[in-house]
Amino acid sequence: MSNDAERIAKTIEHTVLKPETTPDQIDRLCEEAIEFAFHGVCVNPVHVARAAGRLSRVDSTDRRIPVVVAPVGFPLGANLSSTKADEARRAMGDGATEVDMVAAIGALVAGDVDAVRRDVEAVARVVHDQGGLVKVILETAVLTDGQIEIGCLACANGGADFVKTSTGFHPAGGASVERVRLLSRFAFNRGVGVKAAGGIRDRATVEVMIAAGASRIGTSSGVAIMRGFESSTG
Repeated sequence: MSNDAERIAKTIEHTVLKPETTPDQIDRLCEEAIEFAFHGVCVNPVHVARAAGRLSRVDSTDRRIPVVVAPVGFPLGANLSSTKADEARRAMGDGATEVDMVAAIGALVAGDVDAVRRDVEAVARVVHDQGGLVKVILETAVLTDGQIEIGCLACANGGADFVKTSTGFHPAGGASVERVRLLSRFAFNRGVGVKAAGGIRDRATVEVMIAAGASRIGTSSGVAIMRGFESSTG
């Protein structure tokens, strides 16, 4: 694997979140994550224990073991904060090491920044207590620039480790270069990273998102992206 391919692979969270996902597909996702040395796999909570068990079979002295990422409050973010915290606690107990929570989008649009902060804080407290990371999905395609700015502030103050563009399920769209740049501008100085997700399907788009400030990429097209490196090198 080339240096460029390794660099990209380390940013990818290999994702399958469709409701019809089968256990066999989870196993395949994990095998692909190991093969290509992806950062991790992102699976719905019902599959976390299976993914964690599958990945734990890898001899860590030979290969880096991908992490397991679980979505919380997905995909609407409209659960009670206590429910999101309970989801996070269960996911961590099942073997997740990172949680992607959907923010209280309605509260953010309404300008209730404190409610957004408290929502993030409720989940971050649980995840950090168990040594994990929290990424907060802001569904940026439905937000104004100003709402993205205050959303980043609320996330940082609530203890988020990353902010993330989108769930990939909203009809308004997924990640865009402009939104990733905004997240990077508002989050970077607060020590918060950026994850781009939603509609990222090829190497060129990954490169553009990284150049715009993303250090994590959520995609269900990880294998195709890596195959693009193989074809470009013959």
